[in-house]
Amino acid sequence: MIKKFDVNDLDKCAKIMMLVYNNEYWQCQWSLETAKAYLMDYVEGKKFIGYTLWIDNVIKGAIFCHEKIWWNNNEIFIDEMFVSPEIQRQGYGTELLNIIENHIKEHNLAGFTLSTNRFTPAPNFYRKNGFSDAEHVLFMYKEI
Repeated sequence: MIKKFDVNDLDKCAKIMMLVYNNEYWQCQWSLETAKAYLMDYVEGKKFIGYTLWIDNVIKGAIFCHEKIWWNNNEIFIDEMFVSPEIQRQGYGTELLNIIENHIKEHNLAGFTLSTNRFTPAPNFYRKNGFSDAEHVLFMYKEI
């Protein structure tokens, strides 16, 4: 079952996010407090859209997005999406994307955008769900 995000679910979502990203693929080292603060930044955003995935009355995943103003039509940017490792590759991530896709259609928005780590399984998951590699944009950073 998928429900709209409730702020009371923040701790559980942060713990799942840590399970997903604190590993050899992502090489993150999220603490619970930092993960909660990170997710809360999205929740407090003016155009936040979030959902949680529930299985047997337990949160097992979530998607955090926001509506982004764009010159020709607003779009949804996926800020974070995660599903507990033990239930990955069972269609639950696709269910979360489908909820957002329905929101996009209901509000006549342009579509989705996101960024992810190219050296993990995530790009293939998104490609399988109809996303394309954007040839016209380049994600850049400067390390200090």
